[in-house]
Amino acid sequence: QTDGVYSTAVGYTAGHTPNPTYEEVCSGRTGHTEAVLVVFDPAVVSYDELCKVFWENHDPTQGNRQGNDIGTQYRSVVYWTDDEQRAEVEKTAAEFSAVLTAGGLDPITTEFDDAAKHPFHPAEEYHQKYLVKNPHGYDCHAHTGFFLPA
Repeated sequence: QTDGVYSTAVGYTAGHTPNPTYEEVCSGRTGHTEAVLVVFDPAVVSYDELCKVFWENHDPTQGNRQGNDIGTQYRSVVYWTDDEQRAEVEKTAAEFSAVLTAGGLDPITTEFDDAAKHPFHPAEEYHQKYLVKNPHGYDCHAHTGFFLPA
């Protein structure tokens, strides 16, 4: 729902099992995390704006969990595709971490790395656009209630 984002796909990345299934990822034995691949137009939405959406729409302080969902597949991760994205992620992470710790929360635990090292495996079709298909479906993401300054 962000202007300039043309497509998203959910899937799994950063593990050691090729082409994992949802059930395999949930077992905690694949090393994969649940992830979102975002296709966007940088002429419409900046990477900085996407980072803001990322930080504000989950809890990056919880380690291997998001709210009631617990396991390594729920860890917070950002995988960049170029040096400019890397710099922006690191800058916004430092800024948001300062906001969170000033507000009494723990520092962020988000994992950062080069996307080229972590192949993306699309999730099963029934997971794609899940909340569009299930408008009253479970939205498991925790939120901190804090915002990244503009």
